[in-house]
Amino acid sequence: MFAVVRTGGKQYRVAAGDKIAVEKLAGEAGDTITLSDILLAGEGESIADAAKVTVSAEIIAQAKSEKVIVFKKRRRHNYRRKNGHRQQMTLLRITAVGEDKPAAKKAAAKKTKSEAPAEAAASAE
Repeated sequence: MFAVVRTGGKQYRVAAGDKIAVEKLAGEAGDTITLSDILLAGEGESIADAAKVTVSAEIIAQAKSEKVIVFKKRRRHNYRRKNGHRQQMTLLRITAVGEDKPAAKKAAAKKTKSEAPAEAAASAE
């Protein structure tokens, strides 16, 4: 299954096991995060409901991207400025792309646990 996620103003097509470099996200190496802004999801030719799909990823490292040289010049004015910039980025490994079934099971389990004490109290009276 694949998904198209948006993070840091860019869009990425991801599947389980992919490694991507995105704009810096909060967290340490080894932390697990959930990418919430899912634009599209599917498997093969079929498209799934993106609202029901979750994408979880593991942070591999916090790093800097390649250096970009910024050079400014104005002709005939002896004006030259050279500057460099390295953007902060986060390396992610996509661990799972799939339907949000575990959350539905947890919600159902919570309902049954909360109903059981109410039934016990009613039968005691």
